[in-house]
Amino acid sequence: MSAQNSPHASGQPPPRQEHASKGANPLRRTSDRFESWFRGLLMLVLVLGLPVAALSAGTTAYESSMRTVQAQSADRQEVTARLTSNVKGVTTDGKQQAQVRWTDDNGTVRTGTTLVKSGTPKGATVRVWVDRDGGLTSPPMSELNATTTGWFAGGMAAIGVGAGFYAARTGMRHVLDRRRYAQWDAEWDLVEPLWSARFRR
Repeated sequence: MSAQNSPHASGQPPPRQEHASKGANPLRRTSDRFESWFRGLLMLVLVLGLPVAALSAGTTAYESSMRTVQAQSADRQEVTARLTSNVKGVTTDGKQQAQVRWTDDNGTVRTGTTLVKSGTPKGATVRVWVDRDGGLTSPPMSELNATTTGWFAGGMAAIGVGAGFYAARTGMRHVLDRRRYAQWDAEWDLVEPLWSARFRR
């Protein structure tokens, strides 16, 4: 093989072709550029908005629940009551309604119905919660309940932002695809007669 035909022949290497930038791509349509821009905007909203929404919703729910905890703790108190009847039977949660009697701060004897453990004998003492009016009520909300409510609200807010991101991206893609298909149909209506005429000659 001669030096001229040798693959190692000396000479200037062919010039390297520079890659065209994304903006200069002739196949990149306006809808493609808009889709890319909109997707980037959605990602920015997701990255910045999701933690802000979750933190804001969680904090608001927690603070609101803590105000309820404080109000209920100030309004309710736990007292000792005595069962006035035997508690029979077994329920799924292990408790049944029973009549109890207790004395309030004014010395007035009161009676009411509350949940007590099944099998508790008559005359046994139980702890019950009463409100300022002396009536039986449920235990006040605890700080753990407030924390759980805050976490739940924050999680739901994060899920909502994520769902909104997915819905916006899917809707944008659907609208652009419909426009692209319509544009392709219109262009094909112009090209198809010329293309078909080649085979009728």
